[in-house]
Amino acid sequence: QVQLRESGGDLVQPGGSLRLSCVVSSGLFGLSTMGWYRQTPGKQREMVAEFVRGTATYADSLRDRFTISTDYAENTLYLRMNGLSHEDTGIYYCKATTFLGTTEYWGQGTQVTVSS
Repeated sequence: QVQLRESGGDLVQPGGSLRLSCVVSSGLFGLSTMGWYRQTPGKQREMVAEFVRGTATYADSLRDRFTISTDYAENTLYLRMNGLSHEDTGIYYCKATTFLGTTEYWGQGTQVTVSS
């Protein structure tokens, strides 16, 4: 069983930055994919950025402002977000899958609100 716990969501002004964290209970080794998704108001959940077998991929509209990274020693996945706008408001989720199966593991999400 893989448990994911996100943190770092906050209220931030337009143009501001945040770093989200996702601690993975089983560690990062053994994960075939790990990444960030978001649910913004009125839209379906979408992929923000993820590692697939070690290669980072981004949503085209976000690649210039968002950066995904890892810290294997801390069992943590990060998402650095710069130049935030109202459109980035939403719940951000961490997702992972393992090499051993196809089960998707999700965290409970962390709220990001961009407002002046």
